Amino acid sequence: MAFERVVGFAGHQIRRCHQIAVALFNEELAGFEVTPLQFAALSAIADHEDLDATRLAKLVAFDRSTLGSVLERLEKRALIERRYRTGDRRTKQLAITAAGRRLLDEIAPAVARSQARFIDVLDARERDQLGRVLGKLIALHAADEARLEGR
Repeated sequence: MAFERVVGFAGHQIRRCHQIAVALFNEELAGFEVTPLQFAALSAIADHEDLDATRLAKLVAFDRSTLGSVLERLEKRALIERRYRTGDRRTKQLAITAAGRRLLDEIAPAVARSQARFIDVLDARERDQLGRVLGKLIALHAADEARLEGR
C-alpha cells in the first residue's frame, strides 16, 4: 500500500490532528507542566463528586494503568487527594485540592487559547460540522465497545 493512500486514511488524519492539538496545548501551557490527560483528569475530578479511578478512567476514556500514573503525579503535586471512603476501604475517592482548583483557574485562558488556535482555522459551519461528525464517531464506537464488553 502506497504511503500516499495511508495519509488519506481517517485514522491517520485523526492521529495527526491529535498531534497538532497536543503540540498547541503544550506550547500554551509550557510553564505549567500539565499534560492534556492531566488536565482532563483534574477537570473531571473537579466537576464530579465521589469519583474513583475506575469511573474517572471511563469519563476521560483512558485505561486505568495509564491513569494511575497520572493520578500519582497529580497527587505528588498536591493537586488531588485520594482517600478511602467511609466504610469502604476497597476504593479511594478522588478529590481536587485548593491548589488543584487554583491551577485549573490559572490555566483556563491558556487552554482556551490552545483550543482556539487548533479549531479557529475553520469557519463556524466547519467547526460545527466537525464537532457533530467526531461526536457521532465517538458515540457509535462507544456503543460498540459497550456491546462487546457485555458479552
